[in-house]
Amino acid sequence: MSIAITKRNNVKIFGKGTQAIVFAHGYGCDQKMWRIITPAFEKDYRIILFDHVGSGNSDQSAYDFEKYSSLKGYAEDLNEILYSLDLQKVIFVGHSVSSMIGVLAAADRPELYEKLILIGPSPCYINDNEYFGGFSYKDIDELIATLESNYLGWSSFIAPVIIGNPELPEYSEELKNSFCAMNPDIAKHFAKVTFLGDNREDLSRVCTSTLIIQCHPDVIAPVRVGEFVHKKIPDSKYVLLNSAGHCPHLTAPDQVISSIRSYLTT
Repeated sequence: MSIAITKRNNVKIFGKGTQAIVFAHGYGCDQKMWRIITPAFEKDYRIILFDHVGSGNSDQSAYDFEKYSSLKGYAEDLNEILYSLDLQKVIFVGHSVSSMIGVLAAADRPELYEKLILIGPSPCYINDNEYFGGFSYKDIDELIATLESNYLGWSSFIAPVIIGNPELPEYSEELKNSFCAMNPDIAKHFAKVTFLGDNREDLSRVCTSTLIIQCHPDVIAPVRVGEFVHKKIPDSKYVLLNSAGHCPHLTAPDQVISSIRSYLTT
């Protein structure tokens, strides 16, 4: 594997199996967010973890504002990681924005992917005519304005909203700390790319078998968004968890593990 790519994305590999599962974290997070999920798959799979450039322990100096002005730059990184590991037909598990990164990567290089598992995907957060993304243009404008003027305050406010489980404050605190650990300039840029992006047209390009894992209620990616993704990806299945919030891999890991296992064995 390329040492440069290993360092750039802080790639970690473990597990006793041969079939590779790649886990990709969401906005403001890092690979540690998968720590509750991966032990369930270590025995039977080869686990690949990484941090997006600008997140976690990735190489911050590799962050290129032009390259990462769209999710395509992150998708290119993902495919480079798989190529450098000489992997094909991997199982990809992406949370939140990484779901769309996986969609773009698999649409461009379908030979690299056997299955996609998308947790809380949203191709577009902004309502548009008949499309419901969960937010108005005004909502997103206000979110971006608050983020730019007071990133730490925004992090403290938004983390409990994303977690969606007030009885589990430890995860809200963890998410807030993860946001605050990012370089603020990178965090603001990545947020704009995430919340202002529109990848609806890319969904129909996916020819890889896909599972959509949806929570309810999820204020970040509501049920209608998950149903839209399911409708637009030709070979997809849809699971609605009995769990609130946008981070079920933290707050409802047993349901996530069960859904993934069921999908992989049928």
